[in-house]
Amino acid sequence: MFSDNLLNGKNILITGGGTGLGKQMAETFLKLGATVSIVSRHEEHLIGAKNHFSKMGYHIEAEKCDVRNPEELKSAIDAIEKKTGSINVLVNNAAGNFISKTEDLSPKAFDTVIGIVLNGSSYASLEMGKRWIKNSIKGTILSIVATYAWTGSGYVVPSAIAKAGVLALTRSLAAEWGHYGIRTVAIAPGAFRTEGAWSRLLPGEEYEKEIIDGNPERRLGTKEEVANIGAFLISDLASYINGDVITADGGQSLYGASFFNMMEKLPDDLWKMMRQR
Repeated sequence: MFSDNLLNGKNILITGGGTGLGKQMAETFLKLGATVSIVSRHEEHLIGAKNHFSKMGYHIEAEKCDVRNPEELKSAIDAIEKKTGSINVLVNNAAGNFISKTEDLSPKAFDTVIGIVLNGSSYASLEMGKRWIKNSIKGTILSIVATYAWTGSGYVVPSAIAKAGVLALTRSLAAEWGHYGIRTVAIAPGAFRTEGAWSRLLPGEEYEKEIIDGNPERRLGTKEEVANIGAFLISDLASYINGDVITADGGQSLYGASFFNMMEKLPDDLWKMMRQR
């Protein structure tokens, strides 16, 4: 549905861009004419993504960086902009999550998820915002949140806290930075498979069936569907959308507040298995 040059002139940085949704968004944006760079704290993810896109005929810049460290972020962005020019789109995609009974979580577990999702998104947004304001650059920040950012959810409490914070960040910066020509938008995806994350969030195929049965469309989403929404939101076609979040979950959030809440039915032996995993 998009023209091949939809994202011409967009110089995009994707955090957590080496795997999963971040990698899919990178592919979609490249096909639409954008310049794309990624950061990740995993060197192997960066190498794998660069090789993947090279085989497709695309070049991307990739820098190792932990978004929880503002100095690392600054250095990575400096290195990327030295090679590609000024970034004008930031995608806050880096995330961490796992299911657990909240009473079993340690403070470190909270710190890890909140550090990556909330602090990382805040640090990246602030770093790019400062540069854009200083240099009078119009920019867009796209953040990946979740429907439980506004409903809350059991068994993923650190993630719910962090995603709610990122949603508040999106809405707050829209009000404050809009007059600089900076837009902030978000996507709240429903359940979809990604390598790695899906196995950490589900105890087995039977529970996946419950999620599908609880979706009005009776299916999971795809990374491609989410990436297409992202392409629209960062494009000039969406230039009057600011501070809003697009839900893409097949109507699941209307069916029930959060699909993780059904985990109250899980027996203790499955919780032990998930904890070990």
